[in-house]
Amino acid sequence: MANSASMSHSIAGRYAQAVFDIVSEEGGLDDLARQIDELGTALHDSADLGSLIGSPIYTRDDQGRAIAALATRMGLSATLANTLQLMARNRRLFVLPQLVARLRELIAEARGEVTADVTSAIALTDDQQKRLTETLAAKSGKKVKLNTRVDEALIGGMIVKLGSKMIDSSVRSKLASLQNVMKEVG
Repeated sequence: MANSASMSHSIAGRYAQAVFDIVSEEGGLDDLARQIDELGTALHDSADLGSLIGSPIYTRDDQGRAIAALATRMGLSATLANTLQLMARNRRLFVLPQLVARLRELIAEARGEVTADVTSAIALTDDQQKRLTETLAAKSGKKVKLNTRVDEALIGGMIVKLGSKMIDSSVRSKLASLQNVMKEVG
């Protein structure tokens, strides 16, 4: 399993690097970043798209036609659309989620950005997001982009992952810690 995951990342990495290099030369990183965000959202939100890229029941032609229609509808650049078509012809669409992730990494690196994954018990307000972004930027010395999601199971507080560092200030983790201390006592 680990070997196939490694292979998927390798395949996606090569496609991503090629797209990134071409688009960088053309000066279209901002458009690529927007398109990748939209494609990532589509992958996350559409079960049909997930089925299309992951199921062997679709032929290369089926996948190619569907990806062409998706690229047209989303207004993807010729470079990205052609890459997706090539991936469909080569039966490599299953690595699309890894391609999106790797392109995000390459774009962030080129911009000097770092992405912080923030999970909170309730949705953060714009002001809270702004203050958190500023605080994390001051700590990391880089421009910070927030990737936020809500997990009501946290009860309160948030979990912030910035690179290899994680700060867990959730009520759930504090309760779990308290429970462990109580087990040791009794």
